[in-house]
Amino acid sequence: MNGNGAAHGVEASKGKFPKENIFLFWPNLIGYFRIVLAFASLYYMPLHPRTCSLLYSVSCLLDALDGYAARYFEQSTRFGAVLDMVTDRCTTACLLVFLASAWPRWSLVFQGLISLDLASHYIHMYATLVMGGTETSHKTVAASRSWILNLYYTNKTVLFLCCALNEVFFIALYLLSFSSPLLSPSLLKVAAATEASSSGSPASLLFNPHSAGALELARANKMDSSVPWAIAGISVPVMLLKQGINVVQLIKACRWLGEGDIEMRRAAGLPRKAKIT
Repeated sequence: MNGNGAAHGVEASKGKFPKENIFLFWPNLIGYFRIVLAFASLYYMPLHPRTCSLLYSVSCLLDALDGYAARYFEQSTRFGAVLDMVTDRCTTACLLVFLASAWPRWSLVFQGLISLDLASHYIHMYATLVMGGTETSHKTVAASRSWILNLYYTNKTVLFLCCALNEVFFIALYLLSFSSPLLSPSLLKVAAATEASSSGSPASLLFNPHSAGALELARANKMDSSVPWAIAGISVPVMLLKQGINVVQLIKACRWLGEGDIEMRRAAGLPRKAKIT
């Protein structure tokens, strides 16, 4: 009655809920752990392919667990969604950077995949916020706008398989850079690689896995390439599908932003009619 009823109502409603720190929600804690595993996998990437692949794979698999935790504990947050997406994009980009350095002849392809992945998701997220509103999730895609994006984001099985097998394919390529003389002819020069790596002490190679000598030492200790080839062969169709979805997502997001730009111009009376002289 005194004009402060709304303020009192807000304060009263705040008192009904306990204080929360969203940065310590379970799904976000899982996200932080994923980042730690990702950094660890990057550290071992040049020298220890098995250790790197294990750490990287666990980090990717936890991507499904944080979503389950968010639903189970009712702790879905916008920060968590952004953290999850940024972690996915950065870890994939880092792996592709290594592949580009391992196979310089194909570096343009890997650079293109990095650019497509980042551009597609960024523009899609931006278009969703601008056109759909801040309360709209980037996973909310109407079937009328794109049936494949609607299937991709609403069907958890499709989403998991596409993301998981896409990463599996790149992990297989990473393992092949240590095991396949067909893709890495330098692996045939085992003696030369061992001699080149002997310039540094074992301790220096262990604590500096990014050195050229450490990389040659790891490649000289060749792995069996049959399993990575099989994994790559099984996962390559899904990887191509995922890249196709990225292309569709990029095009649809650009068109959606274009529709918004046209509406804004019309609301502003643009383009102005030419004056008749």
